[in-house]
Amino acid sequence: MTRLTIDGVYQHIRGVCFKNGPPGTVGAETEWLVVDAADPAAHVPAVLPRALLDAAGPPPRGSKITYEPGGQLELSSAPFPGPARAHRELAADIAHARRALAEGGLALAGHGVDPVRPPLFQADHPRYACMRGYFDAGGFTDAGMTMMCSTASVQVCLDIGADPADAGRRWRLAHALGPVLVAAFANSPLRAGRRTGFRSTRQATWTVLDPCRTLPVHAPGGPGGAGPDEEPAEAWTRYALDARVMVVRTASGGWAAGPGMTFREWLRTGEPGLAELEYHLSTLFPPVRPRGWLELRMIDALPDPYWPVPVAVAAALLDDPRASGLAEAAAEPVAGRWDEAARDGLADPALAGAARACFDAALEALPRMGAGDLAALVDEYARRYVERGRCPADDVPRAAPSRRSGSAGPARAPGTAATGDPQETETLTWPR
Repeated sequence: MTRLTIDGVYQHIRGVCFKNGPPGTVGAETEWLVVDAADPAAHVPAVLPRALLDAAGPPPRGSKITYEPGGQLELSSAPFPGPARAHRELAADIAHARRALAEGGLALAGHGVDPVRPPLFQADHPRYACMRGYFDAGGFTDAGMTMMCSTASVQVCLDIGADPADAGRRWRLAHALGPVLVAAFANSPLRAGRRTGFRSTRQATWTVLDPCRTLPVHAPGGPGGAGPDEEPAEAWTRYALDARVMVVRTASGGWAAGPGMTFREWLRTGEPGLAELEYHLSTLFPPVRPRGWLELRMIDALPDPYWPVPVAVAAALLDDPRASGLAEAAAEPVAGRWDEAARDGLADPALAGAARACFDAALEALPRMGAGDLAALVDEYARRYVERGRCPADDVPRAAPSRRSGSAGPARAPGTAATGDPQETETLTWPR
């Protein structure tokens, strides 16, 4: 076996993670909380949706169904030419899943974090047990359980770029737009029945979870110390090398905890090969992740009818040349305001101004992209939220949804008192 070197890591990342191609392909991954339609505060055993969806057969438009450790359902579309086609195909598969679940009295709920139920670990795959152990050992038990078992998102997948220069521009723009997308679509002010002080508790959770694998690639103090103007493959290589190894495959094909070192340190032992690198890259979770395409991971899950809006907006702002230029100018002043976006949403004046400009640019672009129907939905969302400096989190009433008897009591963050009052504000005190 050829020994893997740092240069080999870079060459793999440059050739695979940043494979160039003309933009225009759009995909989306929608995560959903599965709830009992008659009692949304009750945990749903993960075996129930699996059985219902298995009986219903595969989604008709080819989306892949997977399950997160808390039982969240993910539908991942195939890549399609343009946002209109991606929306149409994924919407059909979501409808298929909803019908199947309804047969068992279950429903899909779009929230960035479960607003009522505390985390319940239901994974049966051993790699998730190793992941849980990794977070426990690092002092991230509470945040790790919340991330694995209680969060859901809309992830937008877009092409890397036509050539290295275009890829660099799109990489920088995706990062600059990240806080705008967090703020405009923040939809998780509650966690386990209490307010957290954030409009996007999901983004706040990722931020404090495990900085070496969840901070933005260009974040100050992040892995590798990459700057925003650094060549993307070089920046991602630094990030990957300086992240701790979470889980490894054993010689027998099983799973085990990582070796307790960064990938750079592990590389010096001569043990990891290309397969280990590929799996390590899959355990890194920054808001923008390169996988041969750009995966935008910072958007909270949204309910019907609005889950297609971030897909349409992100595709327009990165793929339409005129909208892309306008987005660059609008996002540059707020690039890096991840914390403000998670806490304040569009109550932050700078983020609100950037979001209005970006939505205007997207609305102008979508008809040019053959997505006029989506433009109408984006316009509806903009009028309801963006133009008013609001996000879906601002719709949540002060009182959390009521809990029915027999449901598990709400969880609390370390250092907070349990009062049983669902209107109480919970302060996030997870370690940084």
